[in-house]
Amino acid sequence: MLRQILLVALGSALGGIARFLASKGLYDAAPMQFPLPTLVVNILGCFLIGLFYAISERTGLMTADTRLFLTTGLCGGFTTFSAFAYENIVLMRNGAYSMVLVYITASVVMGILATFLGMNLFK
Repeated sequence: MLRQILLVALGSALGGIARFLASKGLYDAAPMQFPLPTLVVNILGCFLIGLFYAISERTGLMTADTRLFLTTGLCGGFTTFSAFAYENIVLMRNGAYSMVLVYITASVVMGILATFLGMNLFK
């Protein structure tokens, strides 16, 4: 268990650094009000987690530890949106379309509401 925790911790640290550098680089290159850096990071993270799971599931090129490091660690540190997207794909593959709708709606609406409440807790 300690090995898996360390793999996730290292991957998360690298993913967080990558997110910071990518976001800063994009914003420095083209400052704007639209949150393009976050959008780009989220889409890239989704692509990467899909790629890593495909490689893991369809080839023998990735150990369970490598998959944990790359998906939960690196992608999780880069953006948790990638995990959200992957979980929705799994629900769709299982035919749980109503759960997809509930999960997406609840995540977006409740996430925005929780952020608003958190920001306004101490006025």
